[in-house]
Amino acid sequence: MSDNQQAGTPSTPAASVNNNGKRKRLLLSLTAAIVVAGVGYGVYWGLYARHFESTDDAYVAGNVVQVTPLVGGTVVSIAADDTQLVTAGQPLIQLDRADTQVALEQAEAQLAQAVREVRTLYVNNGSLAANVALREADVAKAREDLRRRQAIAGSGAVSSEEIAHAQTALQGAQSALLAAREQLASNKVLTDQTTVEKHPSVQRAAANLRSAYLSFARSTLPAPVTGYVAKRSVQVGQRVAAGAPLMAVVPLDQVWVDANFKEVQITHMRIGQPVTLEADVYGSKVKYTGKVEGFSAGTGSAFSLLPAQNATGNWIKVVQRLPVRIALDPQQLKDHPLRVGLSMNVTVDVRKEEGAAMVSTTAARPMQTDVYDKVAQDADQLIARIVAMNNGGRPAAPANGVPAKGAPVNNVPADDAAASAAVARPSNRG
Repeated sequence: MSDNQQAGTPSTPAASVNNNGKRKRLLLSLTAAIVVAGVGYGVYWGLYARHFESTDDAYVAGNVVQVTPLVGGTVVSIAADDTQLVTAGQPLIQLDRADTQVALEQAEAQLAQAVREVRTLYVNNGSLAANVALREADVAKAREDLRRRQAIAGSGAVSSEEIAHAQTALQGAQSALLAAREQLASNKVLTDQTTVEKHPSVQRAAANLRSAYLSFARSTLPAPVTGYVAKRSVQVGQRVAAGAPLMAVVPLDQVWVDANFKEVQITHMRIGQPVTLEADVYGSKVKYTGKVEGFSAGTGSAFSLLPAQNATGNWIKVVQRLPVRIALDPQQLKDHPLRVGLSMNVTVDVRKEEGAAMVSTTAARPMQTDVYDKVAQDADQLIARIVAMNNGGRPAAPANGVPAKGAPVNNVPADDAAASAAVARPSNRG
């Protein structure tokens, strides 16, 4: 045996012992580190993290306001396209007005004729009253003639035949008076307790004119709200029916976030709790603040087109998610606009549970638009002007937006050629 072999034999057990010692120290250090990390996370979770609920199953939602015609017609111009900003009341789509223009002119003529016919009824009251006075005078004269003849009948100055004629004349005068009084009463039935403006015939003609005017004015489709145009499907020359969706307007200053939390996460959630949000489009450098505004009345699966039929017994339990609506800060939305459908990361601070679990009051501010109110007001002003012109009074000055023939309605000329020129940026792009 060589000297090297004899020297190496006793050193092997010592190296092994050293390696085992190092391994044990490493394992103990690793175990200690894991324990410390676990304790630290437990403390962190118990003091801080358990007061927050987070999800990345959240998306921006908003009102998608459909633009639909109230009357059918052929599209002659389109004034807005996808991605463009429009203001409430701005004309978006113009339909052909030829038919509605004719119907409007007919209704105007019918109202004017009805006013004049009713005025004639009131004038007839005077002439019929005068006729009654005339017949009363005839009766008085015939009665006086009969009285004088009867007074001298005994002297033989008048014959019995003449007296009979006088009696017949008195009866005829009395019958004529009765007929005149009946005619006056019959005419007064048509005019009593009303005026020309409130007469049923005028009101019926006015209602027909109002309907024709609304159809005429509604051939111009305004933007219901201020927002951005989306989902334009209408084309120039297309024949559209009432109620057909033509485009949508999305007001991006009124968006919110629908966060779909697991059912086990909403135990401590309450309305009004603060929320921190991040949008994938901006990343973590932009943070939004909001608050819990309400909870959906059911889970997503409950309102799905084909809800799960768990009552059959053949089912697999799946943790459900409940949509939670989160209101955003308007100023932050203005600084960093969001679009409907964008993904969001949501974290809710659930430490304070003073708020309600469900909304207990009705909406304080209902969603509404007033762009259609002016049309009804213009119709009423047009009716009043026509009634005044045909009722012997001075015609009222044309009100803003009330069209005479060829005048504009809703700031769009009645003539189709002028309408096409006046509407900004008409589009026929596919």
